[in-house]
Amino acid sequence: MNKKPRSLIRIIIPVVLTLVTIALIVWPMLAGGQYVVLDPKGPIGASQRDLIVISTILCAVIIVPVLILSAVIVWRYRDKPDNKAAYEPNWSHSTKAEAIWWTVPIIIIGLLAIVTVRYTYDLEPSKPLAHEKAPITIQVSSLDWKWLFMYPEQGIATVNTLNIPADRPVKFELTADSPMNSFWIPQLGGQIYTMSGMAMTLYLQADHEGKYWGSGANFTGEHFGEMRFDVNATSDEDFDKWVAEVKQSSQELTTEGYKALAEPGTSNVAYYSAFPEGLFQNIVTKYVVDGQSAHSKHSTSNEAAGAIQSTTDKSNQDEDKSAN
Repeated sequence: MNKKPRSLIRIIIPVVLTLVTIALIVWPMLAGGQYVVLDPKGPIGASQRDLIVISTILCAVIIVPVLILSAVIVWRYRDKPDNKAAYEPNWSHSTKAEAIWWTVPIIIIGLLAIVTVRYTYDLEPSKPLAHEKAPITIQVSSLDWKWLFMYPEQGIATVNTLNIPADRPVKFELTADSPMNSFWIPQLGGQIYTMSGMAMTLYLQADHEGKYWGSGANFTGEHFGEMRFDVNATSDEDFDKWVAEVKQSSQELTTEGYKALAEPGTSNVAYYSAFPEGLFQNIVTKYVVDGQSAHSKHSTSNEAAGAIQSTTDKSNQDEDKSAN
């Protein structure tokens, strides 16, 4: 009596889950939204999009036939009095079937390995981008719960907003003066962690002018959801004008001002006409004790290593003077 309802439930549940999954994938497109990761605006984002698409297609070569065959087998060999499917209770082996379901996955895994290795080396975050224009350097520090962007070449700084020139590589140097976070601009490239005591390097580029969305992609507490920022990609001329405006109309970020900014709390967009020299290096080496990074198991950047070496050399010179 209960056999048919159970069989029906077993069929309905997978069908419902499949339809819900398809609806969740298709709905944003129909609602006018977009998958920003699949709509890249820079060379790094485009390469990562290609890797996603290639990997998905290769996986689908296995997954789609398996799902179809699962449905066909369930339907063909269902318990039914007039079922005409061949009944072979002693069947146990098929060389052809074994060859197919071993050979095809091995080939797919091999292709995935080749593609993954190639893109892994090509998309190394610290690898400079080939371009006729020299990269602009921006130093980034994640705070609780805000982003500080420093432009060492221009001598200005901003909070929770980022301006970059379009069609020009950007070298991001990243650290944290707070719990570990993750810097992410989906349409320009994948995320990279920001960690205290370390300085990471990430090269990105916006091929087109426009406004892009950026955020912290790692949970860091109460106001984690507010760690968002706009990325404004403009022409070189407009970028230079913006720098000049910030220098003329904004106050300086002092050491005391930075200490107040670094306190846990949210912040509105802010602009600074100047910031303390060496601030980024000071943030990186802030938690150094006796020449050891707070993250002694990880390698620091050249800047951090240089700062540590300078401190050590100075200490050695003082000891030599005292001895003399």
